[in-house]
Amino acid sequence: MAHRILRLDPGLLPFGKDIRQRMANYENKRKELLSNGKTLCDFANGHEYFGFHKTADGWYYREWAPAASAVYLMGDMNGWNPTSLPLKAIGNGCFEIFLPGVDSLYDGCHIKTVIEHDGKLLERTPLYARRVEQNKADASWCAVITDEPTYAWKHTTFIPEQKLFIYECHIGMAQEKEGIGSYDEFRLNILPRIKKAGYNTIQIMAIMEHPYYGSFGYQVSSFFAASSKYGKGNELKALIDAAHGMGIAVLLDVVHSHAVRNTAEGINEFDGTVYQFFHEGERGEHPAWGTKLFNYNKNEVIHFLLSNLKFWMTEYHFDGFRFDGVTSMIYHDHGLGTAFTDYGKYFSLNTDTEAITYLQLANALIREVNPHAITIAEDMSAMPGMCLPIEDGGVGFDYRLAMGLPDLWIKLIKTQSDENWNMWQIWHELTSRRPGEKYIGYAESHDQALVGDKTLIFRLCDSAMYTDMNKGSQSLVIDRGIALHKMIRLITMSLGGEGYLNFMGNEFGHPEWIDFPREGNNWSYFYCRRQWSLADSPFLRYEDLLAFDREMVALGKAYPIFDYKSNALWIDAEKQVLVYERGGLVFAFNFSPNMSQENYTIYMPQAGKYQVVLSTDEKQFGGWDRISKTYLYETKNEGNAISVYLPPRTALCLAAKK
Repeated sequence: MAHRILRLDPGLLPFGKDIRQRMANYENKRKELLSNGKTLCDFANGHEYFGFHKTADGWYYREWAPAASAVYLMGDMNGWNPTSLPLKAIGNGCFEIFLPGVDSLYDGCHIKTVIEHDGKLLERTPLYARRVEQNKADASWCAVITDEPTYAWKHTTFIPEQKLFIYECHIGMAQEKEGIGSYDEFRLNILPRIKKAGYNTIQIMAIMEHPYYGSFGYQVSSFFAASSKYGKGNELKALIDAAHGMGIAVLLDVVHSHAVRNTAEGINEFDGTVYQFFHEGERGEHPAWGTKLFNYNKNEVIHFLLSNLKFWMTEYHFDGFRFDGVTSMIYHDHGLGTAFTDYGKYFSLNTDTEAITYLQLANALIREVNPHAITIAEDMSAMPGMCLPIEDGGVGFDYRLAMGLPDLWIKLIKTQSDENWNMWQIWHELTSRRPGEKYIGYAESHDQALVGDKTLIFRLCDSAMYTDMNKGSQSLVIDRGIALHKMIRLITMSLGGEGYLNFMGNEFGHPEWIDFPREGNNWSYFYCRRQWSLADSPFLRYEDLLAFDREMVALGKAYPIFDYKSNALWIDAEKQVLVYERGGLVFAFNFSPNMSQENYTIYMPQAGKYQVVLSTDEKQFGGWDRISKTYLYETKNEGNAISVYLPPRTALCLAAKK
């Protein structure tokens, strides 16, 4: 019997053998990993066995180091003697030590693992360390015992909303101060802003510990440690608990696509060998990122990574994951330089089928741990079936990021004047989907906010933002930028996916870029923060953009716009007008910079009376209030036509009057 993916997309029929092989690989690996009726949830318990565990009469420490001839523990508790506390080999490359007395290790005790390999003693960070800190004196990193009180969760039955409005965020740079923000500051200062803005999901970057702050968290060293840069583990738990109390789901930006190459801080060469976790040779090296690449076919690696996912869900109550770098995982060339122009590019010798199998196992495990969990794939290649259920021949993700949409807007703004924007191109890019798969639409994410790139508002307004964002100023550049910023976000939210994402601060047009402290900027935090006071000022136009974003999100939540296929009612390429229906709402956009459309005829999906429920031209959004929100448009008999006024660079949304 053919898998559902082949029925959804007949273009895949010539590759039916590849889909069947995908499923056979998955089933075979499951059988290899599981025995005696065990589940993936039973299997993924590495964090409950390895690492440090306190008992009634002492501490156990266990480690997996198959190439080590001996393993030792050293730290504050033994005066950093490298060999006075040897672990006992217990088989299968595992080692164990029991330290009698509950005070033999203590909260805040600094420790390192010592690996003996080829006659050398190697200092390493324990693989399952729950906390890792940097020594300010010499910048070295070491693990720290955490003996915090068990966190008392208040909101244990939280279930995420079905319609996702995602607020992508970074704890450290979320405050206005020039410095690193904390978990507590985010909980107290930023969560209320997110709640007020209407977003129901936060996607947190840079939680898994990473030595280099400027990596944005994408070069992970300790996979089980919540970053100590922002505070302690219980403070992160309090943040997540508070978010759940506000009805906000929390996703972890998880990095299983690669790992930092550092040996002292990371997992690379933990037991003295490259091949413990990673491929040897070229296959183990990312040519663009300078990082190490996992061997997804090795059962011990799968155990480590799956245990990592279960850990973040059970220990910290994360509601799911955004998987970073999926394209890099699933192709041997990491998608670098490959144009995915035909289906043959997805089913070739370039495809890393072992990584595909791992992602299927990861999604299956996540569903076992929490059936309501959310998974999102960052895949720019549009691999068929990425967001279909595994039983249908898919990889099992819920959503993929619509990564082509930011590229569309950047390309249009950079290469074409407004009057040349093609409505058919915009329609096609915003509505192209893999059959049966769901997308998260977004106009810009953290990628567009970094130094070396520009946010939409900065591309549109550039240096005028430094002088003309005061509400008393008059600037054609700012007027254009604000008008298009609102239109781009509205059309992306309402047409570009089955969910919506925004990076923190972009909702109000945060000026400038993100530049992490580095030698080139004298280690400054000036650009590594969010200037919320700009949006709070009643004298600046950032307030207008924030007000629009809030109403736009409220509209998206009030109507089922993500549940229905978009239908084009009218595309007037010559006049740059685009009209479509989604979820019972009719959206009309006039992208022309100078042509006003008076008495413009729109043919509605059904007869009745309609009223404008949102207009980008409203005065509260920095517009001119040229469109009435009280006027009732009544369809005429012929074609259910109504006549509307569409000023230049304006969009409106009509709803049937009940």
